[in-house]
Amino acid sequence: MIIHKGEVLFRQGELGPLFHLKSGMLKISRLHEDGTQTLMNIITPDEIIPHHSLITANPYHGTAIALVTCEVEMIDTNSWYRSVAQDAELCRDIALRLQERLRSMQQRIDQLTEVTPLNRLVKLQAWFERYIGITDIRELLTQEEIGQFIGLRRETVNRLLREQSTKQSSYSKLPAGPKNS
Repeated sequence: MIIHKGEVLFRQGELGPLFHLKSGMLKISRLHEDGTQTLMNIITPDEIIPHHSLITANPYHGTAIALVTCEVEMIDTNSWYRSVAQDAELCRDIALRLQERLRSMQQRIDQLTEVTPLNRLVKLQAWFERYIGITDIRELLTQEEIGQFIGLRRETVNRLLREQSTKQSSYSKLPAGPKNS
């Protein structure tokens, strides 16, 4: 199935099927009792979600929203869980997927432990560019979400993005170098 930017794949608290993200990118947001919303995760192509339900069914921990147009395959949970109980190769595949997810989380920790806020932002931008070729993450996430994802206040994210824009526009105003003849 195809879901477009801004559309919801599943909602927090519901119980439902697993999904295989074939292409695109999803964000997982969690709504708290006080009404605040937190960006919990970014889902990249070839992941099967929710991760916490790969072995046994559990309610969705957050709401999955398309950041770009996505191709998603719904997985029949009855046959999936029956196969998990009987198929060692599927269990190995799940373990490898979870291992890859842990490696991705290590990259996120690297982003969060960067000393300077600018380096945190630059690493996040490089991560998005690697997965979907977008360098301006403001096309996908709000400043609040960017800040949540890299452990910065929205105001700091705003300042860093403004500084980057100023530097980029001043580079584009530089005269062209000499032409080779």
